Amino acid sequence: MTTTAIRDRLHTYISEADDDRIKNIYDLFEDQMSPEKDWSEDEAFVAELNERVHRWETGEDKGVPIADVKANLERLKHERSARSVR
Repeated sequence: MTTTAIRDRLHTYISEADDDRIKNIYDLFEDQMSPEKDWSEDEAFVAELNERVHRWETGEDKGVPIADVKANLERLKHERSARSVR
């Protein structure tokens, strides 16, 4: 099916759909309809990242090894599954 044919079918479907279906379609595609924002162009966000890196490099903030993060996540997952069994 060509893109033009798909477009025509979608237009027909949307023009005939009830309000609930229109809202569902909108929700489905909402994140794709807005233009993507490039995080690297957000000066405040980049400044925050740079500040965090600086605090980590100077030792002001301590990092956590990825192995510790993974171990904690596994422990929490195990605890949660044990609680759900009760």
